[in-house]
Amino acid sequence: MTSVKVRIGEPIDKALRALKKKLDKEGIMKAAKAHRFHDKPSVKKRAKSKAAMKRAKNAARKGY
Repeated sequence: MTSVKVRIGEPIDKALRALKKKLDKEGIMKAAKAHRFHDKPSVKKRAKSKAAMKRAKNAARKGY
């Protein structure tokens, strides 16, 4: 469970920003958004293939 300690006198906005940054770093928000809707297996497969092609294209462009 992710938590952020709030010091006495610290603004809530600052603590909320720190929490959002921590959640983003751990990938929790990304996982929650991914599980929000059900995708058909064919759609998942197509997206995975598209992401792999994008990575390969970027690697080729950078010369790896």
